[in-house]
Amino acid sequence: MKILPREFYERKTPEVARGLLGKLLLHRDDEGETGGIIVETEAYLGKGDPASRASKKKTKLNEIMWSRGGLAFIYMVHGKWLFNITTEKPGIPGAVLIRAIEPTIGIELMIKRRQVQNILELTSGPGKLTEAMKITKELHGVDLTLPESPLIVCEIGLKNLEICSSHRIGVKKDLQRKLRFFVCGNPYISKQKPFKRAL
Repeated sequence: MKILPREFYERKTPEVARGLLGKLLLHRDDEGETGGIIVETEAYLGKGDPASRASKKKTKLNEIMWSRGGLAFIYMVHGKWLFNITTEKPGIPGAVLIRAIEPTIGIELMIKRRQVQNILELTSGPGKLTEAMKITKELHGVDLTLPESPLIVCEIGLKNLEICSSHRIGVKKDLQRKLRFFVCGNPYISKQKPFKRAL
Protein backbone atom coordinates (compact mmCIF):
# COMPACT_ATOMS: atom_id res chain seq x y z
CA MET A 1 0.00 0.00 0.00
CA LYS A 2 1.28 3.44 -0.90
CA ILE A 3 0.72 6.29 1.58
CA LEU A 4 -0.77 9.35 -0.10
CA PRO A 5 1.92 12.06 -0.42
CA ARG A 6 1.73 15.72 0.52
CA GLU A 7 1.11 16.66 -3.11
CA PHE A 8 -2.17 14.74 -3.07
CA TYR A 9 -3.56 16.99 -0.34
CA GLU A 10 -2.12 20.31 -1.47
CA ARG A 11 -4.69 20.74 -4.25
CA LYS A 12 -8.11 22.35 -4.47
CA THR A 13 -10.22 21.08 -1.59
CA PRO A 14 -13.11 19.67 -3.68
CA GLU A 15 -10.59 17.73 -5.80
CA VAL A 16 -9.07 16.22 -2.68
CA ALA A 17 -12.51 15.39 -1.24
CA ARG A 18 -13.44 13.52 -4.38
CA GLY A 19 -10.00 11.94 -4.73
CA LEU A 20 -10.11 10.46 -1.22
CA LEU A 21 -13.01 8.19 -2.15
CA GLY A 22 -11.79 4.64 -2.55
CA LYS A 23 -8.66 5.22 -0.47
CA LEU A 24 -7.91 3.27 2.71
CA LEU A 25 -7.99 5.11 6.04
CA LEU A 26 -5.95 3.30 8.69
CA HIS A 27 -5.39 3.98 12.41
CA ARG A 28 -2.73 2.07 14.34
CA ASP A 29 -2.72 2.17 18.15
CA ASP A 30 -1.90 -0.04 21.13
CA GLU A 31 -5.15 -1.99 20.69
CA GLY A 32 -4.51 -2.86 17.06
CA GLU A 33 -5.33 -1.62 13.57
CA THR A 34 -8.70 -0.33 12.43
CA GLY A 35 -9.71 1.09 9.11
CA GLY A 36 -11.67 0.95 5.93
CA ILE A 37 -12.35 2.38 2.51
CA ILE A 38 -13.38 6.03 2.46
CA VAL A 39 -16.84 6.21 0.85
CA GLU A 40 -18.09 9.70 1.81
CA THR A 41 -16.44 13.10 2.24
CA GLU A 42 -17.29 16.80 2.40
CA ALA A 43 -15.14 19.72 1.27
CA TYR A 44 -14.87 22.86 3.41
CA LEU A 45 -13.34 25.99 1.97
CA GLY A 46 -12.17 29.31 3.40
CA LYS A 47 -13.64 32.80 3.30
CA GLY A 48 -17.05 32.86 1.68
CA ASP A 49 -17.99 29.33 2.74
CA PRO A 50 -20.58 29.85 5.52
CA ALA A 51 -20.33 26.24 6.70
CA SER A 52 -16.56 26.27 7.09
CA ARG A 53 -14.59 26.70 10.30
CA ALA A 54 -12.38 29.07 8.30
CA SER A 55 -15.17 31.28 6.95
CA LYS A 56 -14.24 34.28 9.08
CA LYS A 57 -10.96 34.68 10.89
CA LYS A 58 -8.13 32.51 12.08
CA THR A 59 -8.59 31.17 15.61
CA LYS A 60 -6.81 28.70 17.86
CA LEU A 61 -9.32 26.04 16.78
CA ASN A 62 -9.10 26.51 13.02
CA GLU A 63 -5.54 27.78 12.46
CA ILE A 64 -4.42 24.36 11.24
CA MET A 65 -6.60 24.88 8.15
CA TRP A 66 -4.07 27.50 6.97
CA SER A 67 -1.19 25.07 7.46
CA ARG A 68 0.11 22.54 4.94
CA GLY A 69 -2.09 19.85 3.48
CA GLY A 70 -2.22 16.34 4.89
CA LEU A 71 -2.66 17.09 8.61
CA ALA A 72 -5.36 15.74 10.92
CA PHE A 73 -7.85 18.44 11.96
CA ILE A 74 -9.99 17.09 14.79
CA TYR A 75 -12.65 18.90 16.80
CA MET A 76 -15.79 18.03 18.76
CA VAL A 77 -19.40 18.66 17.74
CA HIS A 78 -22.33 17.52 19.90
CA GLY A 79 -20.04 15.30 21.97
CA LYS A 80 -18.54 13.54 18.94
CA TRP A 81 -15.06 13.93 17.47
CA LEU A 82 -14.99 14.85 13.79
CA PHE A 83 -11.98 13.95 11.67
CA ASN A 84 -10.87 16.22 8.85
CA ILE A 85 -7.74 16.36 6.70
CA THR A 86 -6.23 19.72 5.78
CA THR A 87 -5.86 20.64 2.12
CA GLU A 88 -4.45 23.34 -0.16
CA LYS A 89 -1.02 24.99 -0.12
CA PRO A 90 0.15 26.73 3.10
CA GLY A 91 -1.73 29.99 3.65
CA ILE A 92 -4.91 28.86 1.88
CA PRO A 93 -7.50 27.37 4.27
CA GLY A 94 -9.26 24.14 3.43
CA ALA A 95 -10.16 20.76 4.87
CA VAL A 96 -12.04 17.59 4.00
CA LEU A 97 -14.38 15.98 6.52
CA ILE A 98 -14.29 12.18 6.39
CA ARG A 99 -17.96 11.30 6.78
CA ALA A 100 -18.00 7.53 6.33
CA ILE A 101 -15.88 4.49 5.61
CA GLU A 102 -16.63 0.92 4.59
CA PRO A 103 -15.02 -1.03 7.45
CA THR A 104 -12.46 -3.61 6.33
CA ILE A 105 -9.74 -3.80 9.03
CA GLY A 106 -10.23 -4.48 12.75
CA ILE A 107 -13.97 -4.90 12.48
CA GLU A 108 -14.30 -6.85 15.73
CA LEU A 109 -12.38 -4.15 17.60
CA MET A 110 -14.60 -1.46 16.10
CA ILE A 111 -17.73 -3.39 17.10
CA LYS A 112 -16.41 -3.63 20.66
CA ARG A 113 -15.84 0.13 20.78
CA ARG A 114 -19.16 1.06 19.24
CA GLN A 115 -21.28 -1.65 20.90
CA VAL A 116 -23.36 -2.19 17.75
CA GLN A 117 -24.06 -5.41 15.90
CA ASN A 118 -25.26 -4.01 12.58
CA ILE A 119 -22.08 -3.52 10.57
CA LEU A 120 -23.86 -0.95 8.37
CA GLU A 121 -24.14 1.28 11.45
CA LEU A 122 -20.52 0.82 12.49
CA THR A 123 -18.82 3.65 10.60
CA SER A 124 -21.65 5.25 8.60
CA GLY A 125 -21.22 8.79 9.93
CA PRO A 126 -18.40 11.12 11.03
CA GLY A 127 -18.95 10.60 14.76
CA LYS A 128 -19.45 6.87 14.38
CA LEU A 129 -16.21 6.31 12.48
CA THR A 130 -14.10 8.30 14.96
CA GLU A 131 -15.54 6.30 17.85
CA ALA A 132 -15.00 3.00 16.03
CA MET A 133 -11.44 3.90 15.03
CA LYS A 134 -10.59 5.67 18.30
CA ILE A 135 -9.75 8.93 16.55
CA THR A 136 -9.67 11.61 19.24
CA LYS A 137 -8.19 15.05 19.93
CA GLU A 138 -4.88 13.36 20.74
CA LEU A 139 -4.39 12.86 16.99
CA HIS A 140 -5.02 16.52 16.12
CA GLY A 141 -2.14 17.80 14.00
CA VAL A 142 -0.80 14.35 13.08
CA ASP A 143 0.87 14.30 9.66
CA LEU A 144 -0.85 11.64 7.55
CA THR A 145 1.94 11.63 4.95
CA LEU A 146 4.56 10.11 7.26
CA PRO A 147 5.04 6.31 7.29
CA GLU A 148 5.44 6.28 11.08
CA SER A 149 2.21 8.21 11.65
CA PRO A 150 -0.52 6.41 13.63
CA LEU A 151 -3.04 7.72 11.10
CA ILE A 152 -2.50 7.29 7.35
CA VAL A 153 -4.42 7.15 4.07
CA CYS A 154 -3.26 4.71 1.41
CA GLU A 155 -3.83 4.06 -2.27
CA ILE A 156 -5.21 0.55 -2.72
CA GLY A 157 -5.88 0.56 -6.44
CA LEU A 158 -9.65 0.99 -6.54
CA LYS A 159 -10.50 2.50 -9.91
CA ASN A 160 -13.57 3.64 -11.86
CA LEU A 161 -15.73 4.33 -8.83
CA GLU A 162 -19.11 5.85 -9.60
CA ILE A 163 -19.12 9.09 -7.63
CA CYS A 164 -22.19 11.10 -6.67
CA SER A 165 -22.50 14.53 -5.07
CA SER A 166 -25.00 16.49 -2.99
CA HIS A 167 -25.14 19.46 -0.66
CA ARG A 168 -23.40 18.98 2.66
CA ILE A 169 -25.29 17.41 5.55
CA GLY A 170 -26.28 19.19 8.76
CA VAL A 171 -25.08 22.69 7.87
CA LYS A 172 -27.24 25.77 8.52
CA LYS A 173 -26.00 27.62 5.45
CA ASP A 174 -24.47 26.02 2.39
CA LEU A 175 -23.00 27.09 -0.92
CA GLN A 176 -24.74 26.44 -4.21
CA ARG A 177 -21.92 24.07 -5.12
CA LYS A 178 -22.43 20.45 -4.16
CA LEU A 179 -19.45 19.70 -1.90
CA ARG A 180 -20.43 16.32 -0.48
CA PHE A 181 -19.01 13.39 -2.45
CA PHE A 182 -19.74 9.71 -2.00
CA VAL A 183 -19.56 6.36 -3.73
CA CYS A 184 -22.92 5.92 -5.45
CA GLY A 185 -25.02 3.17 -3.91
CA ASN A 186 -22.53 2.28 -1.18
CA PRO A 187 -24.47 0.99 1.86
CA TYR A 188 -22.01 2.51 4.35
CA ILE A 189 -22.61 6.18 3.56
CA SER A 190 -24.05 8.25 6.38
CA LYS A 191 -27.38 9.37 5.03
CA GLN A 192 -29.33 9.28 1.81
CA LYS A 193 -30.12 12.70 0.32
CA PRO A 194 -31.15 13.96 -3.10
CA PHE A 195 -28.02 13.88 -5.20
CA LYS A 196 -26.62 13.91 -8.69
CA ARG A 197 -23.86 11.91 -10.26
CA ALA A 198 -20.65 13.90 -10.18
CA LEU A 199 -19.10 14.73 -13.52
